[in-house]
Amino acid sequence: MAYLSRKQIREVDRRAIEEYGISGLVLMENAGRGCVDKLCEFGVRGPAVICCGRGNNAGDGFVIARHLDLRGHEVRVIVFCDPADLRGDAAANYAILAKCGVPIHIVTGADDGSWEVDLAGADWIVDALLGTGARGQPRPPLDRVIERLNQQSARRLAVDLPSGLDCDTGQPAPTTFRADHTCTFIAAKLGFAVLAAAEYLGQVHVLDIGAPRKLLAGFSADVTTAGLEKG
Repeated sequence: MAYLSRKQIREVDRRAIEEYGISGLVLMENAGRGCVDKLCEFGVRGPAVICCGRGNNAGDGFVIARHLDLRGHEVRVIVFCDPADLRGDAAANYAILAKCGVPIHIVTGADDGSWEVDLAGADWIVDALLGTGARGQPRPPLDRVIERLNQQSARRLAVDLPSGLDCDTGQPAPTTFRADHTCTFIAAKLGFAVLAAAEYLGQVHVLDIGAPRKLLAGFSADVTTAGLEKG
């Protein structure tokens, strides 16, 4: 399995957009739709609850919600930020989703526990809270949110990587999402090679989001040179 670092993944995204003319919206659409293909492959037998933060990871979550709804599945979306704080492609996909009739619960108060009612009867919980740029312990209220999500009986899928897991070191924060499946984009992340990451990742699925093969051929990461083989 090929592994790429946080910096390399960002560079692939940048070059795909700037040099190849593939818009960020197209990459995000491919990422979200790829996750839905996997969810449908695993089987969606009840409501899917998509938990979103404020970055591009949230944008992927909005695409996932839209495509699950398009395929006739019950979807509930919980957004843990003011939608006005969303930017770029994430904001664009939120605006699309908001017109689609999918239930969206906005949570802006640090002590607002009202969102937990949306977890009732969930078959899947999708973690689209934090992306590859996050480091360290998730800040409140996301730390408490992740704790509650981990306590649910629903199956859990992480978008790109579990929230709380460091992309490069593979070290979990004290509060880290425990996924049954992780749908990661372009390549496995460098930290996935660390033994400590395995119990949070579940089964890893590397999804193609449309970055050209010619571009990807120029990137590689040797996990042994980073000392990661020691876990």
